[in-house]
Amino acid sequence: MIDPKLLQEHNLTQDEYQKIVELIGRPPNLTELGIFSLMWSEHCSYKNSKIYLQKMPTSGKNVIQGPGENAGIIDIGQGLAAVFKIESHNHPSFIEPYQGAATGVGGILRDIFTMGARPLALLDSLRFGPLSHRQNKAIMEGVVSGISGYGNSIGVPTVGGEVYFNQCYSNNPLVNVFCLGITSKDKIFYAKAEGVGNPVLYVGAKTGRDGIHGATMASAEFGEDLDQKRPNVQVGDPFIEKLLLEACLEVMSKNLIVGIQDMGAAGLTCSASEMAAKSGTGIEINLDLVPQREAGMTPYEIMLSESQERMLIVAKKDKVKEVQSIFAKWDLEAVKIGEVTEGGNLKVKAGGQVVVDLPVEAIVNLCPVYKRRTKIPSYIKKKAKIGPIPFPQDYNQAFLQLLSSPTIADKEWVYRQYDHMVQINTILLPGADASLLRIKNSRRAIAISLDGNSLYTYLDPQTGGNRIQISPLKQKVIDVSVKKAYLQWKQSIPKYFNLK
Repeated sequence: MIDPKLLQEHNLTQDEYQKIVELIGRPPNLTELGIFSLMWSEHCSYKNSKIYLQKMPTSGKNVIQGPGENAGIIDIGQGLAAVFKIESHNHPSFIEPYQGAATGVGGILRDIFTMGARPLALLDSLRFGPLSHRQNKAIMEGVVSGISGYGNSIGVPTVGGEVYFNQCYSNNPLVNVFCLGITSKDKIFYAKAEGVGNPVLYVGAKTGRDGIHGATMASAEFGEDLDQKRPNVQVGDPFIEKLLLEACLEVMSKNLIVGIQDMGAAGLTCSASEMAAKSGTGIEINLDLVPQREAGMTPYEIMLSESQERMLIVAKKDKVKEVQSIFAKWDLEAVKIGEVTEGGNLKVKAGGQVVVDLPVEAIVNLCPVYKRRTKIPSYIKKKAKIGPIPFPQDYNQAFLQLLSSPTIADKEWVYRQYDHMVQINTILLPGADASLLRIKNSRRAIAISLDGNSLYTYLDPQTGGNRIQISPLKQKVIDVSVKKAYLQWKQSIPKYFNLK
């Protein structure tokens, strides 16, 4: 019987543990348990949200790649493709605001250039609690500094976004980072491990103990053990990421590799198992060959580490030396740590012993999927009811009061910290409804914006999720007095603001 405390530490239930035993035919060792803990977390498996996410439309005549890869890809004509993704780094940004936000930027950048695209722009959607609370202010300052510190250093412009404040985000920030890249349609790369015998290369920064159980932490609720979770937050280095970006794009341009994946959430575990699962193959790796920056790391720590600025590459057999030469030119390591195998298992060796031997299908695709009971919260009906709107005594004062709201107020303090002109592609600067960027060596430009209506989503999740205006069908549920108030207010604008 396994220790319930050990399962709790790995965010696994007793039923999930029993399923693991059934899938692999024996009790897992500690390292294998850690692997399942990461890959079966909500962050990696979507076990609680998959049934809803599957309802979304994901195909279309211009869709080249939908969900299932590092990023989505849309055909934009003239042989070009837009590669883009948005990702959150909420919990890490609460624990360590600067590093949490910075590594969120680093991770989303890698998701883009691992597909073969050069990152063109960053945008961010941020939610914070009231700034009257000292900790909320510190979180916001740290997050904004982390985004600017990483994006500015690596040379990708942050060209837009939004900032929203509400009490519900107090000590619970949302940090969403979006990245857009451009590539040629015939130069797209995927996370695959094809070709039995092809070498598996570890490239980029060395592995440390930072970020261990990061994916599990991102899926959990916080209690009083906040300080103990600080080691779960990764530490980024944008200057190494810049070298990694250029080296990866160069080996891709010379067609030296078969597949590539970012070591993001779940680190080496995720990249190795997912690449093999997508290709119907197995992978064998030797942890003694993994570059490490800390002494005495255990197989558990190496497999679960989420150290930043790392990639896993499956190279062509006869191109290893050429790949290593390119990475060496960029002052980065490219070490052969294993190879693609038959049989569909992730086999990990350390110290001459097999420490992990698991079917990749079980790790990646056989996590239980849950359909939780749901109900409409009791407070929604009360808060969603719109009653008569009282008219202010002084419209000028009401106008100033609106402008003083942090959500409506000018956000120049935020976006002036971002370099939005690096790469000299930005045509329309931050502050407009959308940013406009040229695409070099083409007659194309692309307009991008990022926003969401939190109040709509709070009061009516479906409407907020659809991001649509209130339809005629919905309008009949609105109190008639609200319509009258709106029309009366609209007619009174010239009078109260002295407009002709």
